[in-house]
This record gives sequence, C-alpha cells and structure tokens, in this order.
Amino acid sequence: MARSNKTLVPEAKAALDQFKMEAASEVGVNLNQSYNGDLTSKQAGSIGGQMVKKMVEKYENDIKNSK
Repeated sequence: MARSNKTLVPEAKAALDQFKMEAASEVGVNLNQSYNGDLTSKQAGSIGGQMVKKMVEKYENDIKNSK
C-alpha cells in the first residue's frame, strides 16, 4: 500500500520532525530518529493529539495578537 501523507513543503520536514519529537517528549513517549513502528496506537495518537493541540493554541494566539 502506498503512503499518501506527503509533506507539502519539503523544506519544512526538519522543523516538522523536531515538532513531533517535542510533542512526543511532552506526552512521555520515546521516539527514535528512524523506525517507530513499534509504537502503540495510543502512543501515536497522543503524539498527534499533542501536535494538534499546540497548533490550535498557536493559531488562537496569532488571531488574538493580530487584533
């Protein structure tokens, strides 16, 4: 099965990887720089959820500060 989650801006890959590592650290999940296929669904979901939470907070702050 082909993967469809491609980075839209390839130049942002390093920053996204760092963001993912920070989010994983905040929720107590240890990520490797390479293979992480041994993560449980719960662990992967908590990382993704933390990333979304931080993105929403930044967006809300940006809106609040632009007024």
